Amino acid sequence: MSADTPKKTIPERKHVAIQDTWDLSALYSDEKAWEQDCNRIEDALEESSRFKGHVADSAESLLEVVTWMSTNGQIAERVMQYAFLLHAADGGDSANQRRQSISNRIMTRFSAATSFIEPEILAVDTGTIASWLERPEFNDYRIMVEKMLRFKPHVLGPDEEKIMALQGEVANKAHETFGALTNVDFNFGSIRTAEGLVPLTQSTYGYLLQNPDRKVRERTYRKFYRVFEGHKNVLANLYDASVKQDLFRAKVRSYPDSRSMFLFPDNVDGSVYDNLVAAVHSALPQLHRYYDIRRRMLGLEKLAHYDVYVPLVKGIEVTHSYGEAVDVICAALSPLGTDYVATLREGLTSARWVDKYENKGKRSGAFSSGIYSGLPYILMNYQEDVLRDVFTLAHEGGHSMHSYFSARNNPFPSYDYTIFEAEVASTFNEQLLADHLLRHADSKEMAAYVLGKQIDDVVATLFRQTMFAEYEMLVHSQVEQGEPITVDSLRSTYRKLLKTYFGPNVVFSKASDMEGLRIPHFYRAFYVYKYATGISAAIALANKVMHGTAEDRDRYLAFLQSGGSRYPMESLRLAGVDMSTPEPVSKALEAFAGLLDKFESLVM
Repeated sequence: MSADTPKKTIPERKHVAIQDTWDLSALYSDEKAWEQDCNRIEDALEESSRFKGHVADSAESLLEVVTWMSTNGQIAERVMQYAFLLHAADGGDSANQRRQSISNRIMTRFSAATSFIEPEILAVDTGTIASWLERPEFNDYRIMVEKMLRFKPHVLGPDEEKIMALQGEVANKAHETFGALTNVDFNFGSIRTAEGLVPLTQSTYGYLLQNPDRKVRERTYRKFYRVFEGHKNVLANLYDASVKQDLFRAKVRSYPDSRSMFLFPDNVDGSVYDNLVAAVHSALPQLHRYYDIRRRMLGLEKLAHYDVYVPLVKGIEVTHSYGEAVDVICAALSPLGTDYVATLREGLTSARWVDKYENKGKRSGAFSSGIYSGLPYILMNYQEDVLRDVFTLAHEGGHSMHSYFSARNNPFPSYDYTIFEAEVASTFNEQLLADHLLRHADSKEMAAYVLGKQIDDVVATLFRQTMFAEYEMLVHSQVEQGEPITVDSLRSTYRKLLKTYFGPNVVFSKASDMEGLRIPHFYRAFYVYKYATGISAAIALANKVMHGTAEDRDRYLAFLQSGGSRYPMESLRLAGVDMSTPEPVSKALEAFAGLLDKFESLVM
């Protein structure tokens, strides 16, 4: 079978061998223990009302409240994790559905019952709070409270905050409506392929664009975007509403603009965003070169937008059993030292962090889910004849080791890291795995496959996400300057970006710019740039660890251990990469050019 051919037989959950499932006894020994913690949280919620109005009466009262929050927050997190993982493993099981519903209700109530705590802390004089935090008994809580205090200039009075909370119920409606429209109401029909009729959906669209038959790709593309074009005015109005909601919140909370509001929680300066866009623009000739290589390999005079995802390297015969995949990953990660590798190997095997294989009712894809207590669990749907799944296991293992180190080196209130940092730890592992596979490739075809995957990852994560980030920035700026946003203006802005990023050898249809109105990430503004910075930092750090000194390795491990104890820019600086400068992105783009050189020499 080829490197990416899926298997067909899917067992029921009850038939999966115990050693192939994750060990949830690290969370709860049985259902009764979980129910007892549910009851403990319910009792704690009743108790929370006694703190209202007295959170910051004194240092002692503040300490009591944050200690209560930490203790019960850990319990609530564990309750939620247990229910979430069981439901992910078999969402069709009614007991799992019920448990998930109960945990969701508990978390909603916990959030509501503790919502008064942060505003009361922020209402106290900053100097007073700072003096309290100097006391040793606040050591575990100092970082959490200091991060809260940063938001003080952007917090309103009690009455205004109540209005904002009520308005929040409406604020997400544009996103919800977009999801309902595109995921539920849209009917894309079906596409006939050599294998038969395939339903065209949001999920199958990407799969169909990889079909080797160009006519199938073209029919898929045109049929898909025809539906979006038929609803272009609604989609434009929904995105306009979302952008204006962002601007409303930024103005009310005294941020200079929408982007500043979204970068503020991570303490990231706007120059980081601007540097990313500028650096990527300087490397667009290399991206255009990639698309020209693709055009020539496919034997086309012009490359269409629907040709950019079809695999260039096909027919790689490769099989890795799960155990063999673990061996390959651990060998690849040896530059991180024996402790890291031994811990990961144990986690992926005997410690049963991983739910390995597909079963009926199991969530698709893969994820890592680590909390403060328990294990840093991994969901896989591993297939031994899909080489990409070895990369996925390495990727999720990177997340889980990040969670493992974070939870063991920080108190609960400051153990959790940001998404900005998370993508570094996972992509870092993929970089080391790719390097290992290239050095041990036994054929030109295997080397070309690995290089092609690395190239595709940079194109999808660094170039494409930066294009998305630039689009968000342009549209928000237009709204902030009072320019009217229409379906035509949105499409024009996006079409210019398509032509800029894809270059002269890619042709677009009339409907191509509708892509800008179909991306759900845009309803979570100024978020996607983190994927681009993440892969840039990962490439830089992987090169340091592979080719540097023991100090470079130790600095990277210190980054994994830092958890949420620093802001992401600080923790990455600790690791050895300064994202406040353009250098990491520029280095990643130089590495991309090197990958293209190697790939072209193998395939052309």
